[in-house]
Amino acid sequence: MRARPIDRRAAGAALAALLALLLAGAPAQAAPRLGPAECRAAPARRDAVREVASRGEVVLASGTRAVLGSLRWPDEAEVAAAAESWLAARRGRPLDVVVRGEADRWGRVRIDAAAADGEETVDLAGGLVAEGLAHVDAGEGDALCRPALLRLEEAARRRGLGVWRRPVREAKDGAGLRAEAGRFVVAEGRIRSVGVRPSRTYLDFVRRGEDGLTVTVSKRTWRRLQEHGFDAAGLRGRAVRVRGVVEVWRGPVLDVASAEMIEVLDSEGAEPREAAAERERALRR
Repeated sequence: MRARPIDRRAAGAALAALLALLLAGAPAQAAPRLGPAECRAAPARRDAVREVASRGEVVLASGTRAVLGSLRWPDEAEVAAAAESWLAARRGRPLDVVVRGEADRWGRVRIDAAAADGEETVDLAGGLVAEGLAHVDAGEGDALCRPALLRLEEAARRRGLGVWRRPVREAKDGAGLRAEAGRFVVAEGRIRSVGVRPSRTYLDFVRRGEDGLTVTVSKRTWRRLQEHGFDAAGLRGRAVRVRGVVEVWRGPVLDVASAEMIEVLDSEGAEPREAAAERERALRR
């Protein structure tokens, strides 16, 4: 079906509301003075998707090579193909783009983007996450630039859509996690012990000598967790959801660089709303 002509004023207003909800929370012009370096935003500009390449890379009409920020592209071929098709369906439509941080080693920039679709705008990262076509992930960054995406992810996870067809791993399942070596996983469990060392903190989900997950946290990330109100005593015994690429040392290990990749859960398996709101406020400071 041919899209109706774009009302740019209406689309701009819708985009502003969308950015207020899902992006960093500050005007793009002010963002360079705020937050972690990888989350600092350039002023928004108008562009369009010209081409969708492999693993979520997009080539914009301006020639810019980009990837959507705060996402992990799916490893499963079927889900990746569906994600590429979803993005390709927005090809050629006016796109409002915000570049975050610096270009990566391949010359690609990380972007937040919203595509005009008739009289509406569609947030690209939010749409992929809501359809289960990507995981939320901070990647190698020290912070997740769009923590609100974690809440969009919940419905897709509960419905088992896309990447969530594979169940969330049990942190106690050492053998199953070791079999995922080199792959991105999401795991849940209750922290058994917390070992704070000068340069790194260790979150263990099983007793010493048992086969289960260990999460390693850098000194900087541990400091951010403490700023959010979580110390060793506060985390011990808590149910959490963690995510990252599995490494195998003596057992399966996730090395977490971003505090947002450790979600403290309540008894229903969802992050308390006040904790999510506090993480949003902390990112904006």
